[in-house]
Amino acid sequence: MIKKTHIKYFLPLSLVLSSPVLAKNTIEMCEMNMTTTPEVSKCLDGIKLDIDRELQTWVNNQSFILEELSANTGRRAALNMFKRSQRNFISYRENNCRWQYLSISPGTGAAAAFKKCYITLTQDRINELTNLNK
Repeated sequence: MIKKTHIKYFLPLSLVLSSPVLAKNTIEMCEMNMTTTPEVSKCLDGIKLDIDRELQTWVNNQSFILEELSANTGRRAALNMFKRSQRNFISYRENNCRWQYLSISPGTGAAAAFKKCYITLTQDRINELTNLNK
């Protein structure tokens, strides 16, 4: 039987084992293999969905760790601050990528610029959360 305290180790392991799916479908692969702007955009949409799922998994994992900590210590400050930081990250990502979109708009590359920014910032956040669990 898996102990509750060991769950936090299985989640990162399962993500590491599933990461080749994301590695195969990178921004560069979309740009190299797709010939039209709509094809590139659709490819980037797929990466965006996958990376959002991965981020949510890491956020859930960190929340679980902090909930466990708060149950042991009786203090919820770290959990509350983590949740706030995640909301702030979502807002920052949207605003940072939106200005890039608007600077190119109405050009055909505006949507792709937004999606590339979104994917890059999300991957950076995943890396940050991953490093917390090492």
